[in-house]
Amino acid sequence: MPDPLAFAVPTRFDGARDRVAIVIPGVGYSPARPLLHFARAVLLQHGWTVQELWWQIPHDFSEFTVDDRIAWVERQVTQAIDAEEGACRLLVGKSLGSFAGGIAADRNIAAAWLTPVLTIDHVARSLQRTQAPALLIGGSADKLWDPRIAAAMRHDVLEIPSADHALELADDPMGSVDAVRQVVARLDRFIGSLGRTPAEIARAGSSRQ
Repeated sequence: MPDPLAFAVPTRFDGARDRVAIVIPGVGYSPARPLLHFARAVLLQHGWTVQELWWQIPHDFSEFTVDDRIAWVERQVTQAIDAEEGACRLLVGKSLGSFAGGIAADRNIAAAWLTPVLTIDHVARSLQRTQAPALLIGGSADKLWDPRIAAAMRHDVLEIPSADHALELADDPMGSVDAVRQVVARLDRFIGSLGRTPAEIARAGSSRQ
Protein backbone atom coordinates (compact mmCIF):
# COMPACT_ATOMS: atom_id res chain seq x y z
CA MET A 1 0.00 0.00 0.00
CA PRO A 2 1.49 3.41 -0.93
CA ASP A 3 2.80 5.57 1.88
CA PRO A 4 0.26 8.43 2.26
CA LEU A 5 3.08 10.74 3.33
CA ALA A 6 4.59 10.41 -0.13
CA PHE A 7 1.69 12.45 -1.46
CA ALA A 8 1.87 15.17 1.20
CA VAL A 9 1.85 18.73 -0.10
CA PRO A 10 5.13 20.51 0.69
CA THR A 11 4.71 23.63 2.78
CA ARG A 12 8.30 24.88 2.85
CA PHE A 13 10.56 25.85 -0.01
CA ASP A 14 14.15 26.68 0.87
CA GLY A 15 16.06 29.71 -0.30
CA ALA A 16 18.07 32.26 1.65
CA ARG A 17 18.12 31.39 5.35
CA ASP A 18 17.88 35.02 6.44
CA ARG A 19 14.96 35.92 4.14
CA VAL A 20 11.83 33.97 4.97
CA ALA A 21 8.40 34.89 3.60
CA ILE A 22 5.30 33.45 5.24
CA VAL A 23 2.34 32.90 2.91
CA ILE A 24 -0.99 33.25 4.70
CA PRO A 25 -4.19 31.86 3.12
CA GLY A 26 -7.74 33.14 3.21
CA VAL A 27 -10.78 31.33 4.55
CA GLY A 28 -11.09 29.05 1.54
CA TYR A 29 -8.21 30.33 -0.55
CA SER A 30 -5.31 27.94 0.03
CA PRO A 31 -1.67 28.46 -1.00
CA ALA A 32 -2.41 26.22 -4.01
CA ARG A 33 -4.80 28.78 -5.53
CA PRO A 34 -3.41 30.97 -8.35
CA LEU A 35 -2.58 34.21 -6.52
CA LEU A 36 -0.64 32.51 -3.72
CA HIS A 37 0.85 29.85 -5.99
CA PHE A 38 2.44 32.48 -8.20
CA ALA A 39 3.40 34.62 -5.21
CA ARG A 40 5.47 31.67 -4.03
CA ALA A 41 7.01 31.32 -7.49
CA VAL A 42 8.03 34.98 -7.49
CA LEU A 43 9.54 34.68 -4.02
CA LEU A 44 11.56 31.64 -5.00
CA GLN A 45 12.79 33.42 -8.12
CA HIS A 46 14.10 36.19 -5.88
CA GLY A 47 15.85 33.68 -3.63
CA TRP A 48 13.53 33.74 -0.62
CA THR A 49 12.66 30.84 1.63
CA VAL A 50 8.87 30.37 1.60
CA GLN A 51 6.84 28.92 4.44
CA GLU A 52 3.19 28.35 3.54
CA LEU A 53 0.46 28.17 6.16
CA TRP A 54 -2.20 25.54 5.50
CA TRP A 55 -4.55 26.19 8.34
CA GLN A 56 -7.72 24.40 9.30
CA ILE A 57 -10.52 26.90 9.91
CA PRO A 58 -12.50 25.98 13.07
CA HIS A 59 -15.88 24.44 12.28
CA ASP A 60 -17.64 27.18 14.23
CA PHE A 61 -15.59 30.00 12.70
CA SER A 62 -18.70 31.61 11.21
CA GLU A 63 -19.92 32.18 14.76
CA PHE A 64 -16.73 33.96 15.83
CA THR A 65 -16.87 37.69 16.48
CA VAL A 66 -14.55 39.91 14.46
CA ASP A 67 -12.26 40.19 17.49
CA ASP A 68 -12.22 36.40 17.87
CA ARG A 69 -11.28 36.00 14.21
CA ILE A 70 -8.50 38.55 14.53
CA ALA A 71 -7.15 36.80 17.63
CA TRP A 72 -7.29 33.39 15.91
CA VAL A 73 -5.38 34.62 12.84
CA GLU A 74 -2.84 36.47 14.96
CA ARG A 75 -2.10 33.28 16.94
CA GLN A 76 -1.43 31.29 13.77
CA VAL A 77 0.77 33.96 12.24
CA THR A 78 2.66 34.74 15.45
CA GLN A 79 3.56 31.08 15.88
CA ALA A 80 4.81 30.92 12.30
CA ILE A 81 6.91 34.08 12.66
CA ASP A 82 8.40 33.02 15.98
CA ALA A 83 9.36 29.65 14.50
CA GLU A 84 11.66 31.47 12.05
CA GLU A 85 13.76 32.91 14.89
CA GLY A 86 14.06 36.39 13.44
CA ALA A 87 14.42 35.41 9.77
CA CYS A 88 10.85 36.28 8.74
CA ARG A 89 11.05 39.48 6.72
CA LEU A 90 7.84 39.34 4.68
CA LEU A 91 4.19 38.32 5.00
CA VAL A 92 2.09 37.58 1.92
CA GLY A 93 -1.55 37.28 2.92
CA LYS A 94 -4.86 36.72 1.17
CA SER A 95 -8.07 38.22 2.56
CA LEU A 96 -8.41 36.75 6.07
CA GLY A 97 -4.62 36.81 6.28
CA SER A 98 -4.78 40.61 6.41
CA PHE A 99 -6.21 40.27 9.93
CA ALA A 100 -2.53 39.83 10.86
CA GLY A 101 -1.78 43.35 9.69
CA GLY A 102 -1.28 44.48 13.28
CA ILE A 103 1.51 41.95 13.74
CA ALA A 104 3.27 43.20 10.61
CA ALA A 105 2.98 46.76 11.92
CA ASP A 106 4.15 45.92 15.46
CA ARG A 107 7.13 43.86 14.27
CA ASN A 108 8.03 46.12 11.35
CA ILE A 109 7.70 43.28 8.82
CA ALA A 110 7.09 44.07 5.14
CA ALA A 111 3.85 42.69 3.72
CA ALA A 112 1.97 42.12 0.49
CA TRP A 113 -1.76 41.96 1.13
CA LEU A 114 -3.92 40.46 -1.61
CA THR A 115 -7.55 41.60 -1.25
CA PRO A 116 -7.11 42.90 2.31
CA VAL A 117 -10.39 43.32 4.15
CA LEU A 118 -10.34 47.12 4.31
CA THR A 119 -13.96 47.25 5.51
CA ILE A 120 -12.76 45.95 8.90
CA ASP A 121 -11.53 48.88 11.00
CA HIS A 122 -8.78 46.82 12.65
CA VAL A 123 -7.30 45.92 9.28
CA ALA A 124 -7.48 49.46 7.93
CA ARG A 125 -5.94 50.97 11.07
CA SER A 126 -3.17 48.36 11.11
CA LEU A 127 -2.21 49.14 7.53
CA GLN A 128 -2.37 52.88 8.16
CA ARG A 129 0.19 52.67 10.96
CA THR A 130 2.49 50.25 9.17
CA GLN A 131 5.96 51.71 8.64
CA ALA A 132 7.52 48.78 6.77
CA PRO A 133 7.07 48.49 2.98
CA ALA A 134 3.59 47.25 2.07
CA LEU A 135 1.74 46.37 -1.11
CA LEU A 136 -2.06 46.35 -1.27
CA ILE A 137 -3.85 44.68 -4.19
CA GLY A 138 -7.62 44.66 -4.61
CA GLY A 139 -10.39 44.62 -7.16
CA SER A 140 -12.90 47.37 -7.81
CA ALA A 141 -15.78 44.84 -7.72
CA ASP A 142 -14.73 43.47 -4.33
CA LYS A 143 -17.14 44.62 -1.60
CA LEU A 144 -14.44 44.07 1.03
CA TRP A 145 -12.05 46.48 -0.72
CA ASP A 146 -12.35 50.23 -0.15
CA PRO A 147 -10.49 52.23 -2.82
CA ARG A 148 -10.67 55.44 -0.79
CA ILE A 149 -8.96 53.87 2.20
CA ALA A 150 -6.33 52.25 -0.02
CA ALA A 151 -5.62 55.48 -1.88
CA ALA A 152 -5.26 57.44 1.36
CA MET A 153 -2.35 55.24 2.47
CA ARG A 154 1.27 55.81 1.48
CA HIS A 155 1.68 52.17 0.48
CA ASP A 156 2.08 50.73 -3.00
CA VAL A 157 -1.47 50.04 -4.28
CA LEU A 158 -2.78 48.14 -7.28
CA GLU A 159 -6.51 48.13 -8.02
CA ILE A 160 -7.71 45.86 -10.81
CA PRO A 161 -10.87 47.15 -12.54
CA SER A 162 -13.93 44.86 -12.34
CA ALA A 163 -12.04 42.21 -10.32
CA ASP A 164 -13.88 40.47 -7.48
CA HIS A 165 -12.59 39.18 -4.13
CA ALA A 166 -10.66 36.42 -5.89
CA LEU A 167 -9.22 39.05 -8.24
CA GLU A 168 -11.11 37.39 -11.07
CA LEU A 169 -13.44 38.93 -13.63
CA ALA A 170 -16.97 37.52 -13.86
CA ASP A 171 -17.59 35.46 -17.01
CA ASP A 172 -14.18 36.46 -18.39
CA PRO A 173 -11.57 33.71 -17.97
CA MET A 174 -9.02 35.42 -20.21
CA GLY A 175 -9.51 38.69 -18.35
CA SER A 176 -8.98 36.83 -15.09
CA VAL A 177 -5.70 35.41 -16.39
CA ASP A 178 -4.61 38.92 -17.29
CA ALA A 179 -5.50 40.05 -13.76
CA VAL A 180 -3.24 37.35 -12.34
CA ARG A 181 -0.50 38.54 -14.68
CA GLN A 182 -0.86 42.08 -13.29
CA VAL A 183 -0.67 40.79 -9.72
CA VAL A 184 2.43 38.71 -10.44
CA ALA A 185 4.16 41.64 -12.15
CA ARG A 186 3.48 43.97 -9.22
CA LEU A 187 4.57 41.33 -6.70
CA ASP A 188 7.78 40.83 -8.68
CA ARG A 189 8.53 44.56 -8.54
CA PHE A 190 7.65 44.86 -4.85
CA ILE A 191 9.59 41.80 -3.71
CA GLY A 192 12.54 42.81 -5.84
CA SER A 193 12.65 46.18 -4.10
CA LEU A 194 12.89 44.79 -0.56
CA GLY A 195 16.27 45.26 1.00
CA ARG A 196 17.33 47.81 -1.61
CA THR A 197 17.95 51.50 -0.98
CA PRO A 198 15.71 54.17 -2.58
CA ALA A 199 18.63 55.12 -4.86
CA GLU A 200 18.99 51.52 -6.05
CA ILE A 201 15.27 51.28 -6.71
CA ALA A 202 15.35 54.52 -8.70
CA ARG A 203 18.29 53.31 -10.78
CA ALA A 204 16.54 50.00 -11.49
CA GLY A 205 13.44 51.88 -12.61
CA SER A 206 15.46 54.12 -14.94
CA SER A 207 17.21 51.16 -16.52
CA ARG A 208 13.86 49.61 -17.49
CA GLN A 209 12.67 52.74 -19.29
